[in-house]
Amino acid sequence: MAVRPPDRSRFTPRWPALRRLFGKVSTAFASHSATGRAVHDYFRHKAHSQGYTLSHSQQRVIDCMAQHATTLLGPSTKPLPGLYLHGAVGRGKSWLLDGFFQALPIEAKQRLHFHEFFARLHQGMFSHRDHPDALATTLDELLSDCRVLCFDEFHVHDIGDAMLITRLFKALFRRGILLLVTSNYPPEGLLPNPLYHARFKPVIDLINARMQVMEVGGPHDYRSQARTHAQQLFTQGHYVWPATVAQRQALNLPEPDAPTIALPVGTRHLPARYCEGRTIGFTFADLCDHPTAVMDYLELCRRFDHWIIDKLPLLADCSIAAQQRFINLVDVLYDQDKHLILLGQRSLRENLGGDAIDLARTRSRLGQLVEVRESA
Repeated sequence: MAVRPPDRSRFTPRWPALRRLFGKVSTAFASHSATGRAVHDYFRHKAHSQGYTLSHSQQRVIDCMAQHATTLLGPSTKPLPGLYLHGAVGRGKSWLLDGFFQALPIEAKQRLHFHEFFARLHQGMFSHRDHPDALATTLDELLSDCRVLCFDEFHVHDIGDAMLITRLFKALFRRGILLLVTSNYPPEGLLPNPLYHARFKPVIDLINARMQVMEVGGPHDYRSQARTHAQQLFTQGHYVWPATVAQRQALNLPEPDAPTIALPVGTRHLPARYCEGRTIGFTFADLCDHPTAVMDYLELCRRFDHWIIDKLPLLADCSIAAQQRFINLVDVLYDQDKHLILLGQRSLRENLGGDAIDLARTRSRLGQLVEVRESA
């Protein structure tokens, strides 16, 4: 008995729809794959243009970032693990973070120095202190629809901050935000003070459970390599020593005994030594021997692009509190990319001794300033 062939007219109309469906899937897959390739290409071109050879650990991080970018723009709704990059100063952690931020083709992203974000967080929680959940309300304001949050230079030295950081990280993970962090310390090295370290253990466990922890190593301190910094204002600054009258006159700097000026900052006044246009001048003691804070430095950075800091002492002779304020100040000036002229009586190496934990980062950053030494 002859078998009647199937009535293909019943199937034919479905093929265009199926082709459109699979075409969309194929296009989406290609688009997501292209995102990963774009991250790789961005770093390859960036490294080549700056004369860098990527280390093995940097390449591993870039591979991970490309996978994150591909997944983030894909159809999956499963939350991605965050990324915690740690390593010695000058190994390219911030360079990697900035590159990922620039290469990621979405608008709902923020990249902040941790100092800056934490200062805003404190300020917002104070403003919303009457709300039932001041932290959630503040995060709604600060982050809005943010999907990717990048924190540079994450560290913890104060137990009060540590308790708030625990709440902050839990809130960020609940919101499904992809968190990327750089730090000089592995998670276990955060808040090293033995009096408080155990109380910070929950957030260390949280980081290890919810983030991919990767070390950025290599033998080179990239900040110490001679290269052009045409786009970076901070590295065009100067360290001037021993700060003679002739050096000051040649650079058109204020006299060392300039009288103080009461400079309004927030609700109080700070002593300054020079203020004209977008240029501000202080002594080390003006800013670091008094209880100034990151919020003050950020406010000043909004108003001034050129900074003069005079009379840098031997940090080893200063209190730990003064050393930490100076570290925070340099962090903010570096991250906000402000032009700095720093003056001291001795070489930078001599002046930057001390016991504060983060001084290695400060030495690395200030080492990029152009040294101006009195000729013999």
